[in-house]
Amino acid sequence: MRRREFIALLGGAVACPLTTRAQDAGRTYHVGFFVPYGPELVGAFLDELAGSGFKEGQNLTVLPGGFNVRAEKIAEEAATLVANMPDVIFTGPDVYTRAIQKVGKSVSIVALSGDMVGGGLVASLARPGGNTTGVSMIAPELDVKRQDILIEVVPGIHRMAAMTDTTMSQNRPQHLMELKVAARARGVDLLIVPVTARDQIVSAINEAKQAGAQALNFLATPLFMANRQFVVAQTAEAMLPAMYQWPEIADEGGLLAYGTRTSDIYRQAARLVVKVLRGSKPADLPVEQPTKFELVINLKTAKALAIAIPSTLLATADEVIE
Repeated sequence: MRRREFIALLGGAVACPLTTRAQDAGRTYHVGFFVPYGPELVGAFLDELAGSGFKEGQNLTVLPGGFNVRAEKIAEEAATLVANMPDVIFTGPDVYTRAIQKVGKSVSIVALSGDMVGGGLVASLARPGGNTTGVSMIAPELDVKRQDILIEVVPGIHRMAAMTDTTMSQNRPQHLMELKVAARARGVDLLIVPVTARDQIVSAINEAKQAGAQALNFLATPLFMANRQFVVAQTAEAMLPAMYQWPEIADEGGLLAYGTRTSDIYRQAARLVVKVLRGSKPADLPVEQPTKFELVINLKTAKALAIAIPSTLLATADEVIE
């Protein structure tokens, strides 16, 4: 983050009270989700709400219809969800957030995005304006960091592939070109391989391998997290080392992961939802960013791929799975 923006964000955080008012006794609050995955991924989110006094089945109702929203149904289901008059909607990635913003000009929105400012969802981190705030995961910067780690792990690598969901705003052409330039500076040719649906994962991995890619960098998107077991299995079958966004993927068999755990991200977003339910306006809540990042290395997978992880990298890892 730029220093000036960071200072402005701090100023906004100080100006905004940590709490406004307690929830109203006897009132039932209505929360909508508008996401491309199932409710199994948001357990930590609901747990955080419950810890703050908003308990599903007591004073909190999760509106139906906002999970597993298919791309071709986004506009229709966004309108339906907004019509149910939620107190706040949690949404993301960006194409889902924009759909809610389009039909819900007055509904409060807490979004999860790789780059909320770059994606045009808010005016700035410190002063988002409008009806939207959320968590911005600084995905473009982290994608470069993950790429550098992967290059360090694969000795003599000369070609790798960035597996990208082009529906994600942070994976816009400028960012992908920056990744190419960063790879070229390390003597590596970077292929860009688009993946926008589960049924494209196998063909995309095969395409990368046939083009000579010696490693895969799965860029930030819920698509790979929601299909993580399938992605890991297909990557293992292709015998290609891979880097992932979410540490949980390395826990479950991926070679490498660097980023924030989904549970931490969802709890952070849930705390913003709590502020909205207690009366804060999204326009007055600075967009937050994750502060804790974990490097997880799976030595079992490294052994299966006959890869020796550098000792310097092992020494800096937050978790090593043996």
